[in-house]
Amino acid sequence: MNVIIIEDELPAFTRLKKLLEEHVPNAKLLAHHDSVLGSKKWLEENEQPDVVFMDIHLADGSAFDLLEQTTIESPIIFTTAYDQYAIDAFKANSIGYLLKPIKADELTDTLEKLDGFKQLFNPSQKETQELLEAIVPATYKKRFLIRFGDNIKTLSTKEIAYFYSENKATFAKTFEGRTYPIDQNLDRLEQLLDPEHFFRLNRQYIIAMDAIHEMKTYSKSRVLVKLMPESKEPPLVSSERSSIFKKWLDGELS
Repeated sequence: MNVIIIEDELPAFTRLKKLLEEHVPNAKLLAHHDSVLGSKKWLEENEQPDVVFMDIHLADGSAFDLLEQTTIESPIIFTTAYDQYAIDAFKANSIGYLLKPIKADELTDTLEKLDGFKQLFNPSQKETQELLEAIVPATYKKRFLIRFGDNIKTLSTKEIAYFYSENKATFAKTFEGRTYPIDQNLDRLEQLLDPEHFFRLNRQYIIAMDAIHEMKTYSKSRVLVKLMPESKEPPLVSSERSSIFKKWLDGELS
């Protein structure tokens, strides 16, 4: 079990590390960070761990600041001296909320709960989901209603090279090089778009297959993608998504 600990209090980090060593022998500590900035950088440059232990208050902000700035796909176990954040915590992909000082039995109970969740999503259940999807075929968005100023127009999905987020807004770039504001955010667009033709590269970009102009390997198994029309900066596929991206390119995902 690969874990990271995001904790700005050294005694609390030391205690949690010791509890993991003593009571969770299969736990491997990949990293320890005490700030939003350092945690964000590590999470975006490395594969997602099996679980993230995270304090609420960090050296340069809060855990919720971090969650607004980056996507954490791993289950989160919050560790804090305060109980007033429990509701917010469970809205944020959390499977546990441990009050300091952390007790060994509460730690192991929470990790057993995590194992239970993993068993719930077993292959047989996945096959059931795939069967349901085959019975009820997915329908994907074919056009968007665009509003800019006093103007309204429809934009066909086939015209769109990529979607991107900037300054908390979402935009569509067409193959002709035009840019239009989009009402939906990227998380919602990911659900609406046909995965055979569109792929979520990272937190900022969803691209169409035909928008790819050039690709280059980058450090730590990442992929640099040059788009046409050009984006402000070529988007980077993270190491944890690069293998899925390559399967999509090869036609293994749809």
